[in-house]
Amino acid sequence: MTKKQTPNRSAGVLLHPTSLPGPYGIGDLGPAAFKWVDNLTRAHQKWWQILPLGPTGFGDSPYQSFSTFAGNPFMLSPDFLVQDGLLKQEDLSGTRFRADHVEFGPAITFKIRLIKKAWENFRGGSAANLKSAFENFNAENARWLDDYALFRALKDAHNGKSWLEWSEELIQRKPAALEKARRQVAEAVGMYQFGQFLFFRQWRELKKYANDRGIRLIGDVPIFVSSDSSDVWANPDLFMLDKQSKPRFVAGVPPDYFSQTGQLWGNPLYDWDANKQTGYAWWIARLRATLGQVDMVRLDHFRGFESYWEIPAGKPTAEVGRWVKGPGIELFETIRTVLGHLPLIAEDLGIITDEVGVLRDRLGLPGMRILQFAFGGATEDRFLPHNYDRNTVVYTGTHDNDTTQGWYATVSETERHFVRRYLGRDGNDISWDLIRLAWASIADYAIAPLQDLLNLGTDARMNLPGRPSGNWGWRYTDGMLNDSTLDRLADLTDLYGR
Repeated sequence: MTKKQTPNRSAGVLLHPTSLPGPYGIGDLGPAAFKWVDNLTRAHQKWWQILPLGPTGFGDSPYQSFSTFAGNPFMLSPDFLVQDGLLKQEDLSGTRFRADHVEFGPAITFKIRLIKKAWENFRGGSAANLKSAFENFNAENARWLDDYALFRALKDAHNGKSWLEWSEELIQRKPAALEKARRQVAEAVGMYQFGQFLFFRQWRELKKYANDRGIRLIGDVPIFVSSDSSDVWANPDLFMLDKQSKPRFVAGVPPDYFSQTGQLWGNPLYDWDANKQTGYAWWIARLRATLGQVDMVRLDHFRGFESYWEIPAGKPTAEVGRWVKGPGIELFETIRTVLGHLPLIAEDLGIITDEVGVLRDRLGLPGMRILQFAFGGATEDRFLPHNYDRNTVVYTGTHDNDTTQGWYATVSETERHFVRRYLGRDGNDISWDLIRLAWASIADYAIAPLQDLLNLGTDARMNLPGRPSGNWGWRYTDGMLNDSTLDRLADLTDLYGR
């Protein structure tokens, strides 16, 4: 018997598009993405959660992007570029990639070649039906696109160096220097604009396909942006920079029970007074753009909006710093006045103060609970389902956690015993035991990474924070996800009224 579903009670799966299967070295927005939506529909899911969509830089992390507004052109579907008449089928041949892991270097080289070829063909008259749409896209997105395209073109001209290593005139954005640079790299600027046009065209079609089938998308907005980004280069007054445009203070978190030296992220901090003087225009534009791509947004490191850890630039660890008050509710009230309802999720993990909880509750935002954090002792009671509020998103784990199989294999026997007692299970099907626990909870939203649906171990982990390499590369292959798994998830979803 199907249970009656309350208005917000729903479920979904976490999977970044780069983890989709396909022949081109990295998951993309092509046929496999549409098949994935069909799979979610078969499994009776309502949400597809992804990581940030921006173009990735050093370390291939979606949380260190060259722009918070731009999309990642390496997710472009070569098959759809052929359908558009921008490429020929033979352009896609001659390269073989691993199926089970993103080969970032070779895949990026391959995608760059295809984008350049598509741009050359477009300029030569191919896909002429896209010309007006491309011009409209450039005009509608000029506020961020012009700076982004010039930034990327100039990085190429400087062999990938950070903008802080460019000439003083370009660092300081002297008008004459910018105008000269635009003329010199005009061809590359056009290509980067075209790449963005293609990305958002493909993404828009995929989102519509999902929405038409009742699948909504949860996106992700990191609170901070990369120092080496068009965001900082084009808006230096909004960040705490010195006279040489270098960060005076950087972001991170202090030492806690996860790390004796804290976490030194290195992102430049916002000058919140300067942002306030603009009416938080950049933040309004940022969230408006993201909510044009997805239906709900996870705000990463939500506690930083209440208070953030300020670390003097140049310190080797995050141990030396201080807590500084953030913009608080004023920022969100200003954004809500302009944009209306804010469909946001507060990532409130880590050590959270009462003030952070008050801010989240005043805004009416759901917080996050991770089941893998629930069984380690009294300090983690808030992650146990019997302590949840309804306005909560419960996860078995996230992209930053080990898979549930990997986690269960490495925790202490005391913790495993607690898990078995709490679940009333023997732990032999631990991934699905936690999925069942999440789906059965009173939390309005329940999300599981695909790795847990597939009962995968540590080898399938997406990210290990602090690991210098080897992150973000996991992919599933066509044969891994079968109908019985989807039907099992559909049955749980119906059973628990999601």
